[in-house]
Amino acid sequence: MNTTAAQFPYPWQRCKIIHLVRHGQAMHNVEGDKDRNALLSPHLFDAQLSPLGLQQVCKLRKEVHARGLFKRIELVVTSPLYRTMQTAIGVFGNESSADGGNTDNFSAKPGGLDCPQIMAVELCRDRLGVRPCDMRRTVSECEALFPSIDFSMMDGEDDSVWNPDIREPEEEIAARMVLFMNWLWTRPEQEIVIVSHGIILQQILKVLGNDCHQAVSSALCQRFDNCELRSVVIVDKSPRAVDSTLCSSRDVAKQQHVLREEVSN
Repeated sequence: MNTTAAQFPYPWQRCKIIHLVRHGQAMHNVEGDKDRNALLSPHLFDAQLSPLGLQQVCKLRKEVHARGLFKRIELVVTSPLYRTMQTAIGVFGNESSADGGNTDNFSAKPGGLDCPQIMAVELCRDRLGVRPCDMRRTVSECEALFPSIDFSMMDGEDDSVWNPDIREPEEEIAARMVLFMNWLWTRPEQEIVIVSHGIILQQILKVLGNDCHQAVSSALCQRFDNCELRSVVIVDKSPRAVDSTLCSSRDVAKQQHVLREEVSN
């Protein structure tokens, strides 16, 4: 490898660690595997996790804690659909909201465990239109079901962007992910989880992988399994003024700690 061409120094403040998580298996995944036409059924409106999906969430939660990742997460951004919010709360919420995948407790308020903030963001929801499983509930319903989630970033009470007749084109999804990543860069947190949907996470990685080697980009953008977690480091290369203090001793210590943990796992 040509190290001169492949390695670049960047200030730690210009980097973020992003952990991308696809939701656990949901009922529309189960029914859609049997018959793709089932995805048009109104009975699958805002589909919830399946029993297997709940088990997957509990397994990922244990892995996140075992790796020490839970203590490092500063923010969890979730799609406002039921299956992703169940996954976000189940993996990154307090212990009482994730005891064995009991959905009755998935809405419990934080308590006892120092949990990261969980925020619902419209921009990272699933592909819009046609399929009822991808339509969201009203914000009021979501707040009642998941009172520990912050819904202040939602676009409105009702789902005004879901169209029963038009399926969102992939180029519009890609443009939406550019807007989403631009917003994410405005956040002060450096280690963030995104809980979303397979096609959305792939589009995020395509946006991030524009200047990667083709082999790296192809590997990054493979299809996500249910409840799969994939981590990347992203760098802000915009030509804004560089901070006068590039990296404090605390930043260096944090970076070294993170890298040691990633290598050990």
